[in-house]
Order: sequence, then structure tokens, then C-alpha cells
Amino acid sequence: MSRPTGLVASKGIELLTWSTPNGFKISILLEELKEAYGLQYTMQGIDIMQNVQKEPWFTAINPNGRIPAIVDHDNGGLAVFEGSAILSYLTRRHDPERRFSFAPDSDDYTRAESWIAWQHGGLGPMQGQANHFVRAAKEKIPYAMQRYVGETERLYGALDTRLKDRDYVVGDGRGKYSIADIALLGWVDFAPLATIDLAKFPAVLAWLRRCYERPAVKRGFAVPSLGSFSAYRGQEPEAADKTRELTKLVDQAKEQYGYKYASP
Repeated sequence: MSRPTGLVASKGIELLTWSTPNGFKISILLEELKEAYGLQYTMQGIDIMQNVQKEPWFTAINPNGRIPAIVDHDNGGLAVFEGSAILSYLTRRHDPERRFSFAPDSDDYTRAESWIAWQHGGLGPMQGQANHFVRAAKEKIPYAMQRYVGETERLYGALDTRLKDRDYVVGDGRGKYSIADIALLGWVDFAPLATIDLAKFPAVLAWLRRCYERPAVKRGFAVPSLGSFSAYRGQEPEAADKTRELTKLVDQAKEQYGYKYASP
């Protein structure tokens, strides 16, 4: 894949993304819209390890210098960034039958907004910080590790409670698959990166497997390429060994600071 230097499409949706939890939420929705309605889109892989997202052409699209972002060439080249805003925009314009969303005047629309905001302001940032301090930080800081892993576990407990008697996060009865689920999928599937064992949250794990049965979900997780960590597909032996090693460090940090799991 060549290094992008600017937009390449002249019509339709152009997706600028990478294989991250936030990136997957948009590629999954676009694949669902493609399957349901025939919506076509153009994708460019933005390698965040090479800081492509910091280049001037990209920050002209997203001033925050983060993926994902889309440009709607059929709407005057409108740029939309931040995952929750993109999910809302795409379903407003391209989901006329509300297959993946809810009518704006319905209570479920508001419930979906609540859970998407919960992901955007809670699960994503907390799990992201857990990922950083457990995996990326050169110095392993016990307090930071137990603080962010613990808060991430608390949030998974809240989600597990929500899903105990439901198939999907929002909707009548047992729920309807929607952008409330799509917003969560990438983060939940990447749980092992933060040493989160989804076996402790059986309703969440069952939900993840249920969603992964959708062909568009599988395709979306491969845009632009499959991630290295997956609670659904599992990890390569070397990665699994590293996760076990890091889990021991996190457990030691929890013991050091007297961490006790509680949710909510």
C-alpha cells in the first residue's frame, strides 16, 4: 500500500482509516451499508505508525490529526471526523430503512446516543489508556496500569449487565443490531490488548460472537487489514505469551494498590 498524499476519489464516500478500534467502527458500518443498499466507498489506509495523519493534507480534513475521517464528495467534499459523528452522518444519509439506526423521534434513538457517548467518552479513552500503560509505555507504572485496567473492567461490567438478557445493546425486546453495537465492536474485540479477559464477561463475549457472524462485520475488520489482537479470533502464540506476561504485571499492580473489582 503506497503512502497516501491526498484524496484520491472524486465522488461518493472516501474513508481515511487504519486498523484500530475507532477505525473499524466506520469500516464495519460502510460494509453494512454496502451490503444493504449497495453503497460504494473508496478507502485509503492511513498508517498511524508513520504519522501520515499528522501531514498537512490530512489535518486539513481532520484538524485533530486522528483517524478515522471521511470525505463525502457528493456533498460538496464535506469532511466528517470523530467516530460517533461519522456513524451518525452515514446513517442519516445512507440508512433510509433504519436497518442500523433508529428514527430520530424515537426513544431508542436517544438510547443509542447514550451508549455511543458511553463508548466515546468512557470505554474508548479508558481502554486506550490501559493499552498505553500496559503495552506502549517504556516504564511500567503500577498505579497507572491498575487504574486504567481496573476502570476498563468496571465499564465491561456495566456492558455485561446490559447484555445479560439482550442480544444487542439497544432496541425493543432483545434489541436490534445497530450503530450502538458497531461503535463498540472494535474496542471489545481488542480487549486482550489491555489484558482484559472477556471470559469474565460472558454476555459481552456472546454478543461479540453474535456480531462476528455478520459477513459485513468480518469484512469491516479487514479494512485496511486485520488487527493483531482479537478476542474473537484469538492471538498468535507469541502474542498470547506476551499477554500472559503483562497480565501478571497488572495483577501485581492491582494487589499492590488493593484493587477490588466492582461494577458499576
